[in-house]
Amino acid sequence: MATDIAEVAEMPPRVAAIGAAVVPLLAIAAFINYADRGNLATAAPLIKDQLRLSTTQIGVLVSAFFWSYVPAQLLSGWLVERINAYRTLTIGLALWSVATAASGLASGFVTLLVLRVLLGLGESATFPCIAKLLAQHLSPARFGAANGSIGVGMALGPALGTFLGGVLMAKIGWREVFVLFGVASLLWLIPWYGSTRRASTQSYRAAAGSVPALESIIRRRELWGASLGHFCGNYAFYFVISWLPLYLVKARGLSITTMAEVSGVVYVVYAISSFATGRLSDRWIRSGVDTNRVRKTFIISAHAIIAVSLLVAAIGNLTVSVVSLVCAGIAFGFNTPTLYSIGQTLAGSQVAAKWMGVQNCVGNLAGIVAPIITGLVVDVTGQYDWAFVIAACVAASGIIGWGFMIHRVEPLDWEPVRGLM
Repeated sequence: MATDIAEVAEMPPRVAAIGAAVVPLLAIAAFINYADRGNLATAAPLIKDQLRLSTTQIGVLVSAFFWSYVPAQLLSGWLVERINAYRTLTIGLALWSVATAASGLASGFVTLLVLRVLLGLGESATFPCIAKLLAQHLSPARFGAANGSIGVGMALGPALGTFLGGVLMAKIGWREVFVLFGVASLLWLIPWYGSTRRASTQSYRAAAGSVPALESIIRRRELWGASLGHFCGNYAFYFVISWLPLYLVKARGLSITTMAEVSGVVYVVYAISSFATGRLSDRWIRSGVDTNRVRKTFIISAHAIIAVSLLVAAIGNLTVSVVSLVCAGIAFGFNTPTLYSIGQTLAGSQVAAKWMGVQNCVGNLAGIVAPIITGLVVDVTGQYDWAFVIAACVAASGIIGWGFMIHRVEPLDWEPVRGLM
């Protein structure tokens, strides 16, 4: 009984300590994040023809987002420790919303390129901020459900951007849709400010506390295992999110509207799977099953299913390909809440922002290389088959990081020194 009381006393404050609306608002922020970044892929068939761009140029535009998004993860992790996660996320969302709206006014390749870089800079704040807030206010046994909700936002963002965005683009044009989405994104700041104003002030006053140095964080083998696994899963995910619309239209002959419907189904399935996985994994842990076993079972299964699904999609007919992509969507739902839960568990509340800054930085290098490699492969071979094979092999490689480089999924001990960054 005494042990139980001690464990309860050591547990972090629950979501109620920061307001019941915060986790839903974080899920909506993730939704907006992916809707805004995914608009370019949906508009790619129209932009490619209207601006007379090559497939490689489209790949560069998709990749350009990550040129700033990747290194700025480290900056965001540092900024969270200086001005707190609430304020950092506010600044980031405002910047990326303006960049989204301005993309609708772009006149050519160079302008779009610059705006994609600004979009990436703003969106880099999202996941270091989410990691910090969840690790600070939730116990590890509840990370799955919270991250599952975030995963729903990540999945439905592309679903809306692809389905609704694709339908609207076919009716009113891609430029108008970019402006509409950018302006609508700014409205999120109203409930966010209202729900977190007091907590943000309190968090800012407490931000001066000591945190381990970045140097001590990057020496951990577990960080690089999580980063490798994150990269491999992201390569497959960004391959799908970046190229699925163009693939379905150009390689499979679907109309823009039908493409939007098929892509939307993939993302909706991903959302449902993410929501269910988060809650099921937490329930499994609370029933007494070891956290390490639960998290690794879901993450390794996810990579295996994604790899097989992409290989089958490459060789099958249209029906088989679509079914395989839906299966990949289910596996993405296994992956998303689990990979963030693992990172937050290993890092703990002290270093969650910095840890996720590094992990997301490495993981999202896939966003730079996957679109460019795919574009080059398609331009050289004239088909998407080898691009699917490459994505499948990379996804399978993620098992090395999660399964072998991370010995156990459990909180790590950190040096009690003040951070250097």
